[in-house]
Amino acid sequence: MSSPLLASPSRRPLHPHVVLAIAILLPGFGHVVCGRARRGLTLQLFMISLAFVTWNLTTPAQSFAGRLAGGLFIYAMSIPDAYRTAKLRWALAREAQNGRQSAEDGHLDTHARIPQNVSM
Repeated sequence: MSSPLLASPSRRPLHPHVVLAIAILLPGFGHVVCGRARRGLTLQLFMISLAFVTWNLTTPAQSFAGRLAGGLFIYAMSIPDAYRTAKLRWALAREAQNGRQSAEDGHLDTHARIPQNVSM
């Protein structure tokens, strides 16, 4: 069974910084380009829902950001999550590429692991 992080192993994943920019500009879409469309669309649904709830629970005297605080919170939490997913996919693809090159050279590492410098 393949990992959901490697949605299309034949295609090279986008660089994590590109995914970060997409996640900042288009809420939820950073997850979609990482191959986790359901998660991205779920986050978008919660952003809209919580923004609607907080908009209706606050008074007009509150600031615009205060009235949308629930949706903005989910938006702010989705950005590092999309980046972390992209970073992991990037490291896994790089590790797989290194494994293929080693196998072609005749040096197959049977104990290959995810690099330790990838933060979760």
